[in-house]
Amino acid sequence: MEEETHSTVFFLSLFLLPAIFNSPEQRIIQSLQRPTIPQGPTRAMGLLCIPTSSSSSSSSSAVPTLFLICCALFVSQAFGARTPHPETFLPFIWPLPEKFSYGNETLSVDPALSLSGNGAAFNIVREAFERYKGILFKHGDRFSFLRTLRSAYDVNKLSIIVHSNSEELPLGVDESYNLFVSGAQPLSGAGGVTIEANTVFGALRGLETFSQLCSFDYTTKKLQISKVPWSIRDKPRFQYRGLLLDTSRHYLPVNVIKQIIEAMSYAKLNVLHWHIIDEQSFPLEVPSYPNLWEGSYSEWERYTIEDAHDIVKGVGYPDLWPSPFCKQPLDVSKKFTFDVLSGILTDMRKIFPFELFHLGGDEVNTDCWTNTSAVNKWLKNKNMTAEEAYEYFVLKAQNIALTKNWSPVNWLGPGVCPKAVAKGFRCIFSNQGVWYLDHLNVPWEVVYDADPLEGIQKASEKKLVIGGEVCMWGETADTSDVQQTIWPRAAAAAERLWSPREFTSGKHARVTALKRLQYFRCLLNRRGVAAAPVTNYYARTPPDGPGSCLVQ
Repeated sequence: MEEETHSTVFFLSLFLLPAIFNSPEQRIIQSLQRPTIPQGPTRAMGLLCIPTSSSSSSSSSAVPTLFLICCALFVSQAFGARTPHPETFLPFIWPLPEKFSYGNETLSVDPALSLSGNGAAFNIVREAFERYKGILFKHGDRFSFLRTLRSAYDVNKLSIIVHSNSEELPLGVDESYNLFVSGAQPLSGAGGVTIEANTVFGALRGLETFSQLCSFDYTTKKLQISKVPWSIRDKPRFQYRGLLLDTSRHYLPVNVIKQIIEAMSYAKLNVLHWHIIDEQSFPLEVPSYPNLWEGSYSEWERYTIEDAHDIVKGVGYPDLWPSPFCKQPLDVSKKFTFDVLSGILTDMRKIFPFELFHLGGDEVNTDCWTNTSAVNKWLKNKNMTAEEAYEYFVLKAQNIALTKNWSPVNWLGPGVCPKAVAKGFRCIFSNQGVWYLDHLNVPWEVVYDADPLEGIQKASEKKLVIGGEVCMWGETADTSDVQQTIWPRAAAAAERLWSPREFTSGKHARVTALKRLQYFRCLLNRRGVAAAPVTNYYARTPPDGPGSCLVQ
């Protein structure tokens, strides 16, 4: 993203097949949770599982889903964990930090705030610092000359200390940070702000939290930090905190995708699963097979390799189809099908350095094979049923992916995650009934209550659940309404995935979360994100009358 770095990992996805696995070696499974809520198009998605044992040298970095893309933004003093209760003050920080303590002072922040510490040596940190200054000091001070006294400020410097020189962004990168805001000192009267992190991405997370501690006082016309001194020690509960964005059903311009990525960073989501291609359109340029993007909706609704990052199946090569009248699944009987798949994976590897590649595989009907004479003849010669041929297709595609140094990912059936972790697979949770954002009648609290560890009891198996993903399927969303369909409900899942479970699952969790989520929705609006009201019965609908964003 031009001159902007958000700690988000891109996950590539290719929609071709369902997954059947014989062993956990380097394979990724996604389980399909069938919904109890009928709203929206029927789709199966649930748990994405990744094996713990792998001979691949890149196994430490991962990103998931049907051609996915991911992104992640990323003082030493005693910190005390606080369990929220309705009568206890909770900061308007979203997601809630792991441990924090606070005081009762208020400090003002200088619009000329400067950056110090070794973090200033990193371009990523410097650019993020300037970006956040632009967010925080929107009001400016153009008419200060009308005031008789020049303003004095308590905080004029922010120190960032980073303990690693690495700027690599694999899935699982250390996003932890410490944030300390000291009170006014007796001699100087100045306060101080320090962010300490192991990586630049942890520093970015700390900057986001710092930005949420700040608010503009319209009386003094100063940016202020309340409840000083602050001590915050924070790290994510799960390493994978994803959003699936579907641009195959409706094309989204590149600038809209970038806006969504930036909004993700505000909620500390770190994986964009970009679902670029499906049966409806193939808008992505693939240099090895340049006719593939003839399957785009129009010549203007495309992603060049410079624009984009993923791929699936297309109209450009009719030989991939079983017949002109039966276009999916792809022709299992032809070597050309697998040659094209190999070419796609080769080109994607040149563009995306991430580990995971989603091969898709849900909602596949193999009737096309049995109803096409040439393919049906091939099935009989191989003595295969259509179901067995599909297993053959899946395993062959997975093996091709492995030869390109991808870890393949696939969808699987309902209830697989507990079984998968019991067999040593890692798992990513996504439940259709509660985390599919195109289901507009799913309220924020249902999204908030869903937990990736549902049904898993053993501590050793819980460790294999690496996170979760909310899904913005695009049948009924385009540029006109995608942001308000995503937000603020995606933020509800974001806190579930970041904050300690005792904060999000306690007796009063919803009570304490609602006001903070309404405040966060206001913050998104102030930052230009079209987040819908929190409490509307149907998501993405406008307010039902006049009122503050703090109560809608």
